[in-house]
Amino acid sequence: MKITLAKSAGFCFGVDRAVSLVEEAVDQGKQVATLGPIIHNRHVMDHFMQRGVRELKEPEEAKPGECVVIRSHGVSRAVYARLQDQGVEIVDATCPFVKRIHKLVIQAEEKGRHPIIIGTRTHPEVEAIAGWCRRPLVFETPEELENWLDQAPQNRDTPVTMVSQTTSTQNLWESCKKIIKKQCTNSEIFDTICEATEKRQKEASELSRCCDAMVVVGDSFSSNTKRLAMICRQHCEDVTLVEDASGLDVSHFSCLGSVGITAGASTPAWIIKEVNNIMSEEIKVETAQEEDFAELLEQSIKTLNNGDKVTGIVTAIGATEIQVDLGTKHAGYIPVDDFSSDPSVKPEDVLKVGDEIEVLVVHVNDSEGTARLSKKRLEAGKAWEEIEAAAESKAVVEGLITEENKGGIVANVKGVRVFIPASQTGVPKGGDLSALVKTTVQMKITEVNRARRRVVGSIRAVTSELRKAAQEKIWAEIEVGKKYTGVVKSLTSYGAFVDIGGVDGMVHVSELSWNRIKNPAEVVKVGDEIEVFVISYDPEKKKISLGYKTPETNPWNIFMNQFHVGDVAKVKIVKLMTFGAFAEIIPGVDGLIHISQIADRRIGKPEDVLSEGQEVDAKIIDIDAENKRISLSIRALLTEDDAQESVEE
Repeated sequence: MKITLAKSAGFCFGVDRAVSLVEEAVDQGKQVATLGPIIHNRHVMDHFMQRGVRELKEPEEAKPGECVVIRSHGVSRAVYARLQDQGVEIVDATCPFVKRIHKLVIQAEEKGRHPIIIGTRTHPEVEAIAGWCRRPLVFETPEELENWLDQAPQNRDTPVTMVSQTTSTQNLWESCKKIIKKQCTNSEIFDTICEATEKRQKEASELSRCCDAMVVVGDSFSSNTKRLAMICRQHCEDVTLVEDASGLDVSHFSCLGSVGITAGASTPAWIIKEVNNIMSEEIKVETAQEEDFAELLEQSIKTLNNGDKVTGIVTAIGATEIQVDLGTKHAGYIPVDDFSSDPSVKPEDVLKVGDEIEVLVVHVNDSEGTARLSKKRLEAGKAWEEIEAAAESKAVVEGLITEENKGGIVANVKGVRVFIPASQTGVPKGGDLSALVKTTVQMKITEVNRARRRVVGSIRAVTSELRKAAQEKIWAEIEVGKKYTGVVKSLTSYGAFVDIGGVDGMVHVSELSWNRIKNPAEVVKVGDEIEVFVISYDPEKKKISLGYKTPETNPWNIFMNQFHVGDVAKVKIVKLMTFGAFAEIIPGVDGLIHISQIADRRIGKPEDVLSEGQEVDAKIIDIDAENKRISLSIRALLTEDDAQESVEE
């Protein structure tokens, strides 16, 4: 007979976390109580009862100062408030998957949407989710959902947000999702079935299709376990549900060719192992991994200790944890928060099932057969060594700025917190330090105190070296006429100082524009990136004179390229004099309309006909290139118009 044990049988992350939190609280000598059964398994509950853990049915039963653990199913907003009123220490062991659903329904109502929950109304998890809504709708079957949509036409137009009980079946969820997508005009759908649950149910379904019989291990009151049994019965007629090995009739399976074993999320590893051992006591067992049981038994003898560095194989990558096979009796898992010090790194992007991974053992739970692991803490230890080496060698390191605080900013360097004083950021005094947040910078480590977990860094030390190197390069290569792209650093009444890559040069106000200007701010502002060229330089005094205006931007050259004598231009009157009017042809180039050329009749003064700011057409009648003078005439155009009218007459 072949016996196959499902890979994902037993505790899920949420249940293991809740049980571990109770264990830790008891180990710390606290008076511990759980609000409701911490897990649907009487063996675990008996174990905790023997350790002095009380089970509360109502929050009011809690004693002041007692440590009350909220189980992984979570509680409603009202129950949480009642518990707070009791003056107790609250340890919230609500499964992160369930916690996420609480947030989803809260956000849905804040947006004016109606939460729909797919699951069993009386299940503690569903009651807790509904308790975070004002007007929840709970549906246990697709038919109930359809009936609600058919009750009133407006129901189909109601903006809804649909979530699922984490332990619901995929078939139920897909059926409800199909109905909402087809019939509801404004829906938001979040697939909140726990990945571990989905995987466990999928494995049970596949295993039950190819086995003569199935054994489902778990508490008879566990919803998760009962669902597994139901899924198995859809494909296999012979399904046995047992709480532990004592309820197993081995003789029933003696004549069968293959038996599959799976277990609910509330079933401890030692119970699963006990069932597996009894099933394989007198027969040769071939596990799903095709390993000899004797080898597994030998591996299971290996022990783990907190703080051990171990290497394992990645067996599954979920939304909240990474499962790792350590080759021991312990089921290893890495919470996603403990995977990397870089919050932007996603495990699925850098890992795949089958990869070898080195981790640190954080907490071993021998009674439940689990081991919490951390890759982040292992990296942190290595990071400290690298940072200490960088401080000693004065090497440059890279870090991400995570926050601004009093006196400076904080960077994350390989998972280690590094403080950078404001004076070492390179930002001018009074400048905006928050602009550096979420940027990657280079720095030098100036102080390390591992015992106090204090590290100080300096960006300025790096920029100073870079600036010094850039300055040496510029002075080695500088020459008159050479062009640079620079940044305006400051303005004075007589010009602008421009950084051309580590060295500041000065553009005199007369070199900023071809037009007459009173202040450099009329042309440039601090922070502008501009093209400049070297007019002169003095290496000894470290002074550079720069130019900004070029022949190509000279207004007179532009005018001479565009206009000729006889051309007509649209001009703007800029100044009236007794002898005529000055008019702007293009910015920076003016022409004179003599009083005799303003009208086709004699006038007393130019303002009798023209006004400043007025735009008129004028003919260019003379260009004195040597003296850069232009003569314009309005009269010439009027005379031409009269001549044209005479011809037409």
